[in-house]
Amino acid sequence: MPEQEEFVRIIKENQGLIYKVAALYTEQKQDRNDLYQEIVFQLWKSFESFRAEAKISTWMYRIALNTAIGQLNKRKRRGREVGLEVLPQLVADHSSEILEERVKLLHSEIQNLNILEKGIILLLLEGKKYEEIAEITGLSATNVGTRISRIKEKLKSKMTNQ
Repeated sequence: MPEQEEFVRIIKENQGLIYKVAALYTEQKQDRNDLYQEIVFQLWKSFESFRAEAKISTWMYRIALNTAIGQLNKRKRRGREVGLEVLPQLVADHSSEILEERVKLLHSEIQNLNILEKGIILLLLEGKKYEEIAEITGLSATNVGTRISRIKEKLKSKMTNQ
């Protein structure tokens, strides 16, 4: 059972990645837990086919985002809307109320992005390079750069109007 042990090790090492994707596409804790489990299940189903041509995190992001988007689309077809809950706390110093309010506003504006834009901005905030975001999303690196520029402009415009 070395394959199972290897899989468990990889999941443990990258559980933060899975949680971030689950948190990005759900509002309720139960939905987040369900999505987390579904992502792990989909990773397990695909584990045999992982050929190590890409980094393990790239492969995991691709499956996690596709699973999350698929679940979101299922919920929308059922008439249930899912938004962005809360990204990890970006401000360590809670004493700065103005900065904290701006972060909340940014989170709110990210929530209004479409599902692909949310995924791209998550990967960007994770420090992924355009090429890796392209590999994860299936877009070209040029397209990723264009989309990131547009997302930044959209967020900047919304933030300055508030």
